[in-house]
Amino acid sequence: MTKMITAVCTVLAALTGASAAQHTAPITAVLLADTDHDGEVDARPGAGEAIFLPNLDDSERRCEVSDADLDASGSEPDIRLAACNDAADARVNGEHDSADLARLRLPAVRGIGEAATGRLSVDAQDKVRIFARQGAGFRPVLPEGDGLLTAAELRSGLEFGVEGRDAVRDIGTWDGLVTITLTVTDGARRSTSRVRLREAPLLLQNDLQPAVEVLAGKPGTGPGAPPALPFPDGLPGGWDEFSRDLRAATSAAGVRSSRFVAGTSQWWKDTWWQDIFEPTTASMPVPGGVRAMRVLVRSGNVLDLGGDAAPTPRPLGRLLFRDLRGPGVGVVQQLTLTRRDHLTDLRNATGNVESLPPDADHPQGRLVYGTGRIRRPDPAFIQLLTSMGQGLQPPVVLDTDWLMVGHVDETMHVVRAGNPRGWTLMVADPRLATRLVRRAGDEKLLGDRALMSANARAAEHIDGQIDTMLAATGLRRSEIVQVPVLFSASEVDPSLLKAYTPGIPNGLSLTAHEFAAPDPHGPVAGGRDLFREATRKALASQGVHVRWVEDLKWAHLLGGEVHCATNALRDTRSTARWWM
Repeated sequence: MTKMITAVCTVLAALTGASAAQHTAPITAVLLADTDHDGEVDARPGAGEAIFLPNLDDSERRCEVSDADLDASGSEPDIRLAACNDAADARVNGEHDSADLARLRLPAVRGIGEAATGRLSVDAQDKVRIFARQGAGFRPVLPEGDGLLTAAELRSGLEFGVEGRDAVRDIGTWDGLVTITLTVTDGARRSTSRVRLREAPLLLQNDLQPAVEVLAGKPGTGPGAPPALPFPDGLPGGWDEFSRDLRAATSAAGVRSSRFVAGTSQWWKDTWWQDIFEPTTASMPVPGGVRAMRVLVRSGNVLDLGGDAAPTPRPLGRLLFRDLRGPGVGVVQQLTLTRRDHLTDLRNATGNVESLPPDADHPQGRLVYGTGRIRRPDPAFIQLLTSMGQGLQPPVVLDTDWLMVGHVDETMHVVRAGNPRGWTLMVADPRLATRLVRRAGDEKLLGDRALMSANARAAEHIDGQIDTMLAATGLRRSEIVQVPVLFSASEVDPSLLKAYTPGIPNGLSLTAHEFAAPDPHGPVAGGRDLFREATRKALASQGVHVRWVEDLKWAHLLGGEVHCATNALRDTRSTARWWM
């Protein structure tokens, strides 16, 4: 009996000792992420930054846009439409939305008791949402669930999904970085693990990337414009010729899709699709490749409709929510809702936002926009443009104060080139245009002193733009491709200039080798349009073929060209891996 009692006591002592040891041994809880950017969650902690997407698309097309939304004055529809996206709710909206989540993993935590708890926290809680895998779906953990994890979840291990709730709008207040911390507590024992993540920047596409879809407006029914914004009689017109030539150009270039969209009966005459959004791409590594999302940056335009109407974000931009937003496509906007004169507001159109392709010093290219001393874009809009890329596409700023419309696309366009960098700039050249007019012997134009004076002024301003670009890019002046464009004084303000002949650089690159240019209607000699001939030769020297598009009545006489009246979504795979 004594031996039995002794044996029992020995076993109890051993069990008690094991239990005590179990509850005093350190806990090891490790939060893992894809910090090496190979698309797979790491097997062990890494020192790098994992990547997550700003989840701004509409995977299940649940965000509705009514006809009343499209025509309403004031900003209420715009605020509401922009606020509807996959990141606006605390659920995973189907398989497509699940694929937009960056993954984290918590391996099973050993040696913890039933009372153990876990908590996730993040230093920028308003910037991300975290879900935990639960069966075939996900449950929200943070911010809605306060980040709490049960002992059973900790012991079995967990997979998390992370979504960005917004784009980087002001890099001075948030740079896109977040730190997620896991803390596991079991009595007096505690284990902490951290991962650092960066939201994918919104990066502008560039004109060397092939277009996969070209967008343009088309006539609708009804007045097409409110009385406060009258249009000249018969304009826009010539849509049959414009659409015919654009379709032919896109087809010849092998573009998969051309889409012509009618606005509402009140707004269809606002045909400037280039001016309402600039496409960007956000991307992250995933198993087997890259997950990319298009995010369309809406222009900063605000219209004054007169009378008692409140300042109204440009209604044409609301078509982005109706016709383009959906799975894999989001929209972001940032503007100051204030009354402003029309010429100043033109600077907030995205025809005034362009990009340069990558070079040795800027592997993601650069943002280009125009401004001036008198008329400047909305600071809130510029803040978004210069912040969203998180410093990867630093801006080049051109003086466009002298132009009536004031857009950078009026005078310059990126084209491929045979130089080491692979690209150069096509630039409007009023001096070349004047020489060709003289060759054609057009005494009427040559004798128009006001016209010749306007071209001399335009040439000097364009010289200044070229100097800025040469300093920013390292291009040589001899590499610039010059094409003829005549300029004239604006009827609205004679101190401002506009294209007198259709502005050839203000065309649409369909691929690096195919350029849809406005038909210049230039001076004729020997039965040949000298502007066409000079342009064809200049671009052919760089391996670029010109497709002419008749845009005189559809765009030019209203102050724009082919580029202004179109937009393009491009194949961005060549620059999607920005983290490499």
